[in-house]
Amino acid sequence: MSFIEFKKMLLDAEISLPKFSKLIKVSEKNIQSYKKKGEVPNTIATIATCFAAMHESGLDYRTVIGELGLEAKTKKGAGFAKKNSEE
Repeated sequence: MSFIEFKKMLLDAEISLPKFSKLIKVSEKNIQSYKKKGEVPNTIATIATCFAAMHESGLDYRTVIGELGLEAKTKKGAGFAKKNSEE
């Protein structure tokens, strides 16, 4: 799915990109990066399409997704990690 089609699906679902990313616990920066590539991964496309279909059918996808208890993934790289106080 192209990024433009993805944005149209979000419009159909009546959700903004920031709210979409917050709902599915994926960083907005990550989703915005697909704009440069021109298309979104299948999983993101599927989620947006399902949200649009659910909204059109009168189903509250926000509640359904909220009940899943999703958690945002955190990077566990070296980066600027705190130093061990024992050193």
